[in-house]
Amino acid sequence: MTDAEATRHGPGRILILVYGVFALSATARAGVQIATEFSEAPIAYALSAVAAVIYCAATFALARATKLSRQVATVAIVIELVGVVGIGAFSYAVPEDFPDATVWSHFGQGYGFVPLVLPVLGLLWLRRTA
Repeated sequence: MTDAEATRHGPGRILILVYGVFALSATARAGVQIATEFSEAPIAYALSAVAAVIYCAATFALARATKLSRQVATVAIVIELVGVVGIGAFSYAVPEDFPDATVWSHFGQGYGFVPLVLPVLGLLWLRRTA
C-alpha cells in the first residue's frame, strides 16, 4: 500500500463514507432548493450547490487515493473549512441573506456541526497518512 492509498483504509473508510453522505445530501438539497425555491434565498441555495460540489470533489479524491487526488482532496477540504467558517460567520452577521439554512450556515448547526468538524478531521487524516 502506497502512502496515497492509505487515505482509503482504516478510519479513512469512515471519513469517505461521511463525505459521501454529505455529498449526496448536499447535492439533493441544493437541487431541490434551486429547482423549487431559488428566488426565496438565492445566496443560500447557490452556496448549498457550491458546498455540494466541494463535498463531491473531496469524496472522490479521498476514495481515489492517488498522489494527485490527495492534493485535490487537500485543496477541496481547505476550501470547505474556509467556507464553513466564513459562511457560518456571515450567516450570523447578515441573517437576512440566509432566510433558509444551508449546509454551512451557522457553522453547520442544522447538521449537528458536523460540517465544521469534518474538514478538520479530513485535514488531520490527510496529514497522518502523508
